[in-house]
Amino acid sequence: MDTDQVSSRWDATKGACPTRQVLGRIGDTWTMLVISTLEKHGELRSGQLKLIVEGITQKMLTQTLRQLERDGVVRRTVVPTVPVTVTYTLTPLGLSLAVAVGTLRTWAYDHMDEIAQARDEYDATT
Repeated sequence: MDTDQVSSRWDATKGACPTRQVLGRIGDTWTMLVISTLEKHGELRSGQLKLIVEGITQKMLTQTLRQLERDGVVRRTVVPTVPVTVTYTLTPLGLSLAVAVGTLRTWAYDHMDEIAQARDEYDATT
């Protein structure tokens, strides 16, 4: 589908556009960190994700994983062991999103010094 067809079908500037939910979800810090972590490490258990993604609460991790699973970005696999083993991996859709997340992460890394300087300048004048 070309850009004109997409832009005529969806318009995120409109309140009723469902892409707002998608953009809100993928723009969320925890979502980006979970996607980046799964891209880097592959299949992980919830506890492993919680250890790697510093600061995320169990509640927020569970909510994020459920939302990403619902959107088809993450695959949840249950292995019938004792106790039950549950792992998470990126789906092909999730891997394609990981490319965009990686681009944003790289941009942030590349420009943090400029952003810090701009913040310092702004704070000095206000």
